[in-house]
Amino acid sequence: MRAVTYSKTGSADVLEVGDKVRREPGPGEVRVMIHRSGVNPTDWKSRTGAEPGQRVDPPQVPNQDGAGIVDAVGEGVEAALHGLRVWVWEAAHGNPDGTAQEYAIVPAHKVVTLPDTASFDLGASLGVPFMTAHRCLTVHEHGPTRLGPGTMQDRTVLVAGGAGAVGNAAIQLARWSDARVITTVSSPEKAQLAQLAGADLIANYRTDDVVSTIRGAAPDGVDIIVEVAGSNAAVDAQVLAQGGSVAAYAGKSGEQVSLPVRELMMLNARWQFVLLYTCPQSWRRQALEDVSAAVMERTIDVGSEHGVPLHHFTLEDTAKAHQAVEKGAVGKVLIDVVE
Repeated sequence: MRAVTYSKTGSADVLEVGDKVRREPGPGEVRVMIHRSGVNPTDWKSRTGAEPGQRVDPPQVPNQDGAGIVDAVGEGVEAALHGLRVWVWEAAHGNPDGTAQEYAIVPAHKVVTLPDTASFDLGASLGVPFMTAHRCLTVHEHGPTRLGPGTMQDRTVLVAGGAGAVGNAAIQLARWSDARVITTVSSPEKAQLAQLAGADLIANYRTDDVVSTIRGAAPDGVDIIVEVAGSNAAVDAQVLAQGGSVAAYAGKSGEQVSLPVRELMMLNARWQFVLLYTCPQSWRRQALEDVSAAVMERTIDVGSEHGVPLHHFTLEDTAKAHQAVEKGAVGKVLIDVVE
């Protein structure tokens, strides 16, 4: 079978396309025939490593997210999974089998059924963006702990960077949960994407007075901020409601965040840093159920009409797909393992 691997850390040039032995799933595992592999920033960052040139043994197949069909199950796994359409999340976390290959062996608890009404494009876009967005929306001291219709009614959410993958997911999930959604973007083109995702109010931080715009729409402040950049901390403190929370999900290694302590103390506000791979196990089950429910209800999706332009690459062009994400491609980068 065809697979993409890397045996040392470094730039996208370390990715190699070749043949790999297709193995059988072990106890508690399933084998998924991958149709789509999703690429996220975490994938190229893992490939780069702490420093280039470090040996990776066994060779790693990249990419956490994917979608396809279960074609074999291991011992202890329900036989009913065989033949089902599924989406895959965290495939490459602590596992050499990511989704950039024709068949991936993954733990059974990391596959989720995908209804016939949902495309493989959507399935491969769910894992990192939507699970991260779910976590960001459910860390407020007073909840909600679950998402769904009515769970965020009377709440105002600010999504920084609403045209990004996680930002888009946060807008869609918050709107599904009946929140009022404000977002910030950097261009008219990105504003249009955020509008398609469902944002109620959009502020261009390059041309608008963001604080005045947000305070004009939410005089009492926003309850939850889904934050993409720690450099926004001063602005966040000016628009947070009493008892509000900031969930920060992105940042570079070594990056420092300066917080206006007194202002945040007066608000009894909280800053919550979010990394999907170390989130509590108790939350994961709930998040998977909520995201799956949103998919089943057909209230979340990807594609230009939903504010998420799709960029398709072949398996042989996985290196180009990684480079596209590394350069900040707007939308979702997907690898078509099966055309």
